[in-house]
Amino acid sequence: MLLSELLSFAGVQGFQLKGDAEVARLCTDSRKVRPGDLFVALPSARTDTYQFAPAVLEKGASGIVVFSEEGLGLAENAVWLHDYEGSLWRLCDTLYSHPTRELQMIGVTGTNGKTTTAWIIQQLLEAFGTPCAYIGTLGFKVGSELRDLPNTTPFVVDTYNLVMDAQLAGCEAIVMEVSSHALAQKRVEGIEFDVAVFTNLTQDHLDFHGTMESYEAAKLRLFNDLPSTKQLTRCLNLDDQTGSEWARKLPAPKLGFRTHFGLERDLVGVPSRVGVDGIEMELRLAGQTVEIESQLGGSYNVENLLSAISAVLSLGHSLEDVVTHLPSVTPVPGRFEGIKNPHGIGVIVDYAHTPDAICKLLEACREVTSGRLITVFGCGGDRDNTKRPLMAEAASQNSDVVIVTSDNPRTEDPESILDQVCSGLPYGFTYHRIADRPSAIKFAIQSAKRGDTVAIAGKGHEDYQIIGHEKIHMDDRELAREALSELLAK
Repeated sequence: MLLSELLSFAGVQGFQLKGDAEVARLCTDSRKVRPGDLFVALPSARTDTYQFAPAVLEKGASGIVVFSEEGLGLAENAVWLHDYEGSLWRLCDTLYSHPTRELQMIGVTGTNGKTTTAWIIQQLLEAFGTPCAYIGTLGFKVGSELRDLPNTTPFVVDTYNLVMDAQLAGCEAIVMEVSSHALAQKRVEGIEFDVAVFTNLTQDHLDFHGTMESYEAAKLRLFNDLPSTKQLTRCLNLDDQTGSEWARKLPAPKLGFRTHFGLERDLVGVPSRVGVDGIEMELRLAGQTVEIESQLGGSYNVENLLSAISAVLSLGHSLEDVVTHLPSVTPVPGRFEGIKNPHGIGVIVDYAHTPDAICKLLEACREVTSGRLITVFGCGGDRDNTKRPLMAEAASQNSDVVIVTSDNPRTEDPESILDQVCSGLPYGFTYHRIADRPSAIKFAIQSAKRGDTVAIAGKGHEDYQIIGHEKIHMDDRELAREALSELLAK
């Protein structure tokens, strides 16, 4: 399709076109450009993406999409989009012939629980016989392949390219974690969702959104503000105040889920056993009651299970399907992940990195701890600094000992971050301050005794630490195993 035709068919308003070219695909990565690709130069505060123009043209790029008048001089064929975010998705959706109309699309948003909920949905749909891809914090998963992604929800061109990859792989469904950043920046515009799931809303990302009201408004866009030809079913956590409020004002169809009490039309889950290695729960919906078993442990996974089950029920699957296939669903790497050892010490690695997530993690740990609960955590640099003392407060309320350490300091001084974190610890509380994360984890495990639990929070599945702009290999699970091995040698 010619670029001029693409702009016309997509209904793009406000652009300046220089030249014309045949377009086969859109691409944002200069290293992956193929002949016939239209290279999309994304605006960036850190990188001049225009510098890649010569390289992509040498590789056979047919033209360039630019975000300023200056960019028009980079190539013979170029288009300047005046409304960049509002136009890019239209180009993608039109060029790729509205790909998500033919797929079952499930979007999951919320402060906590997105990854676990989406991971469960992907496995359940596969078990039901529906090939399903996953896009989220853990990467891009199709079948047994798991590819790293730079963002929980990729930028719009990359999202569409992943959708096309999933289609080519034979997928009939895609479950996506949809971040508030992505919704604010129109990264999922044009993606036509069948089901949208809301997990919860607590403080996070205020460095980007500014206020909780703005943060909530971004999340809400998934449920009422995306263009689509489909009828959207909204799955809402009624135990969460925001979810309950949305349930009252959002249109049908919708399915509310909650624990313990609810109307007959709600999905209600009543746990009968919650352990570190699994959950047993009674489900009630529309007069029907079933018993389910899951390999996922920890009390906060009760809500995550209900989130995921509500989504698959909304796609037409039955409670009996869930009963049959849920036992085969495996936990998410780095989410309440236990590190087995012969010392009688509980070691849990988890991604919790918000005050609410820390609370839920430690409440779940406390349920399976006979001794002390020792918590290791930190806060990332160049991110919302207002949550740092709140994280410390949450950790102190649910721990016997806290060890404050670094997360991803990025370009901030680690000691300065720790100062802000420690300001939230109450006077007289027992804590240790160890900026070096490997040393902090080693100290925590060597301080533990039989019956104690060490909760290592913040990084979960991540196998790196970001210092400055550099990623350095570091895996909390590896560090914990090394420290446990040293205990054996003593």
